[in-house]
Parts: sequence; structure tokens; C-alpha cells
Amino acid sequence: MKRSILLAALLLSKTIFARQPDLVKYVNTLQGTNSSFDLTRGNTYPTVALPFGMNTWTPQTGNNGDGWKYQYTKKTIRGFQQAHQCSSWSNDYAVFSFMPVIGTLQVGEEARATGFSHANETARPDYYRVKLDNAVVTEVTPTERGAHLRFSFPKKQSAFLVLDGYTKLSMVKIIPEERKIIGYVTNGHYRPGNFRNYFVAVFDKPFTAHGTWENRKNTVQAGAAGAEGEGVGAYLQFKDGEQVQVKVASSYISTEQATLNLDRELGSFKTFDDTKRAATNTWNKYLSKVLVEDDSEENKATFYSCFFRASLFSRMFFEYDKDGKPYYYSPYDGKIYYGYMYTDTGFWDTFRAQFPLNTILHPAMHGRYMQALLSAQEQCGWLPAWSFPGEGGSMIGNHAISLLTDAWVKGIRTFDPQKALDAYLHEATNKGPWGPANGRHGWKEYYQLGYVPYPQVGEATAKTLEYAYDDFCGYQLAKAVNAPFHEGIFKKQMYNYRNVFDSTTGFMRGRDAKGNWSPNFDPTEWGGPFTEGAAWHWLWSVFHDVQGLIGLLGGDKAFVTKMDSVFSQPNTFKVGTYGRPIHEMTEMAMANMGQYAHGNQPIQHMIYLYNYAGAPWKSQFHAREVMKRLYNATENGYPGDEDQGQTSSWYVLSALGFYSVCPGTDQYVMGSPLFKKVTITLENGKQLVIKANGNSADNVYIQSALLNGAAYSKNYITHSDIVNGGLLEFTMGAKPQESRGIQKSDRPFSLTPAQ
Repeated sequence: MKRSILLAALLLSKTIFARQPDLVKYVNTLQGTNSSFDLTRGNTYPTVALPFGMNTWTPQTGNNGDGWKYQYTKKTIRGFQQAHQCSSWSNDYAVFSFMPVIGTLQVGEEARATGFSHANETARPDYYRVKLDNAVVTEVTPTERGAHLRFSFPKKQSAFLVLDGYTKLSMVKIIPEERKIIGYVTNGHYRPGNFRNYFVAVFDKPFTAHGTWENRKNTVQAGAAGAEGEGVGAYLQFKDGEQVQVKVASSYISTEQATLNLDRELGSFKTFDDTKRAATNTWNKYLSKVLVEDDSEENKATFYSCFFRASLFSRMFFEYDKDGKPYYYSPYDGKIYYGYMYTDTGFWDTFRAQFPLNTILHPAMHGRYMQALLSAQEQCGWLPAWSFPGEGGSMIGNHAISLLTDAWVKGIRTFDPQKALDAYLHEATNKGPWGPANGRHGWKEYYQLGYVPYPQVGEATAKTLEYAYDDFCGYQLAKAVNAPFHEGIFKKQMYNYRNVFDSTTGFMRGRDAKGNWSPNFDPTEWGGPFTEGAAWHWLWSVFHDVQGLIGLLGGDKAFVTKMDSVFSQPNTFKVGTYGRPIHEMTEMAMANMGQYAHGNQPIQHMIYLYNYAGAPWKSQFHAREVMKRLYNATENGYPGDEDQGQTSSWYVLSALGFYSVCPGTDQYVMGSPLFKKVTITLENGKQLVIKANGNSADNVYIQSALLNGAAYSKNYITHSDIVNGGLLEFTMGAKPQESRGIQKSDRPFSLTPAQ
């Protein structure tokens, strides 16, 4: 009987696996890796990870401590790292690496670096493989908090494995009788003083020799069983020509927890191939949440490569105790708490699309994330703005309130809204001890004058615009939960964008505390009162009141003309207060789309604003143009920094046919669906099918639409329409349908009604 049950189970599992589409094959994790300090094609690295996993792994071509850990043009690899980096500009934390060495033992990162060719490289989310020029083959496959690695050394060659403790304090202990190394590393920014990343590595083959070393002077202690100090590492020697597997996991709590993580995630896998098979299945099941059907294999590769990148951040920062309860080391105060914590994101980037995408696909995780936001605020006194792993306060705005409000209005209500409003009010009426986004720069002036003055406060106009949007989110949440005190405060301030609009030039501008506009205005000049952009880019940052902005610019016709001008203007720039061309300027010029700078966040929503002014077909055209011209699945796959899933999430949402112009409302604004058919499987078990009849590279314009069989003319779709499932069906054509979606009632949400 037992045998019959087992046979039936095996047959069922084979049937299910056979039905599972192989979508991993479309993902190229080298997408965006051809990047440098001066020019960004994504600033990515070939990440090996599970969705939102606590750790990732990657080959390392750059120096220890260099934010550009992998660059496509480099010719050598010097290690295979456990990594967490979400931005080259903020570097990494909790890093250590392994590197196979043959011949004479070489421990230093330069000396051990070995040549490789991309022709001998396989880079997928579930599996990385490279055959180095010295014939050593390295393979990596992931779990959520660890990885399984396999090193195949050439026959009759000596076989060494070097563990590098990276930068800062580290410790290693070698236990030969257990074929094990334990240790910790402490490297990284924005972390408490007691921060440690504990790791455990267990090998399947015995050591023939071992020792320790440190990576500042590359001194070696042969035979040593342990060491502690700055940059301390270890080396192991195995039998010549050996194939060595290592299971490794880590923890921010303790060595014991790292061991528990290893046993729980890797203990049941006897071989590397077992772990790899499980990782492949996890990714195929995950990617199948959005099943694309189309003739273009190239578009599918770009879509699933972007979907992969949209599924890495924010990372889990929690673990499970021996009883299976979630708990975590707080990256804010260094204490242990029960519950969930997430990290590695900058909200200035990700509030726009990455988190709204999560509300559709991962509402349960998103609900936990909202709880974690308020836990973080309790632990450090401030809502996060840029967590990596603790609070860095980078960029501008107070966008945690955008996440909280967006969750609430979409029915994700796992948190206390009064606590959220109190935390945001504290954020909006104080300046914290670090970073521009820790509290508010210029909050008193913003409250008293209705804008942040420039040059008294750097990037003041950009801050005014983002504060006004955040205040709208505070107002929206307060109104939804009947909190009149907070509603009254934020209602007053959410129109403050008007106070930095200069009607004589038609742009947002810097103005000083006396009300004078900054002299010598040039809308192509970057910096000064703006953040990583110019007046052409920041004019459109009125997400919550586009009709109000249309009114300032003179009505629908003038607004559409101004938007058209973004693309017809020369793609030139003035460096302004930056003093030199920064990579975002170069990338805008290279895109050759006028002043449209999709490689950075401020203008990414702009093409969807035609929907608010009676010209939705122009949004459809430009959405498809951006997807076609600025994205692909190669090492040159992005038009700028990928930015913790935001630039990828823009593509994922846009390819579905809509975009989150104003998080904090329940609407997604229409563009042009890229594929003939997409099936989104939701957490509630329902499916939304998006069909685009007649779709092609030329047929980018929506001729008509049906939602669950009923004619649909609106230029937006609601969150409830999506999560309730059904059929959204388009008929596409090669010419604009200028009679569809032009009624005032078809326009998306705006505080100011359409006139």
C-alpha cells in the first residue's frame, strides 16, 4: 500500500513538474552588467538568489570594497561572494567570498585572480557556472539564506580554496574533523556596533591542509585553526584534482542560528544537483505568477529578466528559530525581536513601481513589510528612507508614508494607521541626525513659507515637490481612517507644489526665502534646486494633482504641447552645481529622446500623464517606444541604474499595459500592453488575463477595450479590478484611436477635478 501511494505521489509530482513552464531559461542575470562609474547600463551583477532572499551570491571581478563588484568588460574573477548590494553607490555589507586556486597557493585578491570568458559562463537566477581559464569549474545555486557551491579542479592539479574575510573585522575557525569552517564578518555601512554576519560552511571532502591569512598584507599562518582580526580569512587544501562541494549559510543572530539555517535549507539536499533542482523549481513557479504568451522571444527574455530583478528587493532580514517562529536582529538598534524585518531598498526609487507591483503579486509579504516599517521606526526613532541594512537617510522625501498609504487603500491593512500617521507627522516636522531623507531638510521653512527655499537648502525645489506628494499620502490615509487632526495638517500642505511653479517660464524653479526666483534660469541645468535632474525632469512630479498641474500650464492643449516638447528638445544638458557630467546626464544624451531621462526616477512616470489631458494614445506610443529602445536582456539592458528593482518594475508594469503614477491611490494608469496574452495568477487564487488582440510591434494603439465583457473606456484600471481577476481585453491597431478615453470621466485620479 505504501509503495502504491509513493508511486502515485511520484507520478503526480512528475506531472506537475512537466506542466511547469521553463521560464528560467529567459532570464539573463548578466543584464545590465556592462556598467562603470561614468556610464551605467544597470549597475547590476549576476545575482544567484531566491526571490527576496536574505543573501545572494555573485562572481567578483572588482576589488574588495569596490561598489562595482562585477563589470562585464573585466577579464578576471577574484572570488565568489555572498552579497547584498542594492546599489554600487552604497557599496555592500556582510560580504565574504570563496576562490578556487590551483598550483601554488595564492591568497591575495590580485594574485589569485584568474581569467575567464563569457563564452564559458552561465548566468541564471537559479544557477551560475563559469569555467575559468585555468580549467577550474565553479558552480553556485541558492537558498534563501545560503548557497550550495561546487568546485571542480582539473585532474592532477593541486586544489586550494581561499576564504576572504573582505574588509573590517572578521573571524574564522577551521574544524577539520567536521569538514567545517565557522566565522563572521562585520563589513558594511549603516549598521549597529555589534553587527555580525555569522556563517557556517560544511564541505563534502576532507582537508589535506589548512591555515589562516589576512588580506591587508596577505600574510599566511600555515596550519592555524583560527584567527580574528581585520580582513582575516582561511584557506583549505584538498586532494589533487578533487571535486569539492560546500554548503554555506549565514545568520545575523548567531553561529547556532546559521547552523540551523543551513540544516533547514540545505540539510535535505544530498548533492549540488538536488539543491539546483529545487532552486530551478522555485524560480519557475515564481515566474509563472505572470505567464506571458507571445511570438517575440526577445521581448519575453527582457520581461522575465526584468521580472527577476524586480523580485530581489527588499530582502528578507528575518530568520526562523528552532520552533519555526520568525525573528530578527535589528539593523537599527542591534537587538533581537520576534516578527518580520526587511531591508536593502531606497524608497526614493522604489515607491514608484517596485512596491506597487508587490501589492499586486505579494500582498501577504507587503503586509508584513508594513509592520516592519513601523517596527523600524520604533527601533531607530525614524521611518526608513534608505535601509542598507540600517537607515542611511539617503536621497530625498519621506516616502515610507507612500508605502503605508498605498497598502491601506489597496486593502492591505496589517498595521495600526494611527501609529503610521504619528510616525509620519514626526518625520515631517523634524530633521533627523543623518542624511537628507532622515526627517526633512527645511521642514520649518516648508511649513511656514509653503516651500523649501533655495539656496538656503540644497535641492530645495525637488524636496518641495516630494514633500507635497508625501503630504497628500498622509492626508489620504488620515481621511480614510477618520483622523481629522492629521488630515487638516496635510491637507494644507499637499498643494505646496504650486508655490515653486513659475508661470513666466512654465517650470518649477528654485526660490529663496524672500520669494525671489533663482537667477539665470536654464531648464537644462542640472542640480541646484533639483535632485539628479533639471527643470525639464522635475516639472512633472505632481503625482497626486495632475489636473492642478495642467491648470498651471494653461489647460489640456498647452499641457500636451509641453509634454511633446520633452521629446523634441535637444538632448543637451548643463552640469550645473554637479561641476561635471554625471552618468545620468550621459545616459540621457545617449538615449536620444530629447530631455526624457528614463535612466533616473523623476521623469519615469511622465509619459503616462497624457492620459490626464485627453491624449491617451500618446502615452501608448511612448510607453512602447521606451520599452523598445531603452530595455533589452543583454549586458546593456538598462538606460541607467536599475535601482533595487524600480527600473525593472517600470518595465514589468508597463509591459502589462499600465503603471502606478500615483501610489496612495487604487489606480494604475493605462499605457500599451506589450504581449498578446498575459495571465497573472494572484495570491487569492484568482487570475487576471490580459489579452491584446492584433498586438504587434506596429500595432501599439488601443482601439477598444473590454473589462469582463463590458466596454471599458477609462484610462486607468483599479487595484480591485486586478485582484478580483477576470479578463481585460484590448483590440490593438497601427493608428491612434483618438475618440477613445477622451471624456473627463475617463481620466485618472487627481485632487483637482478635470475642468
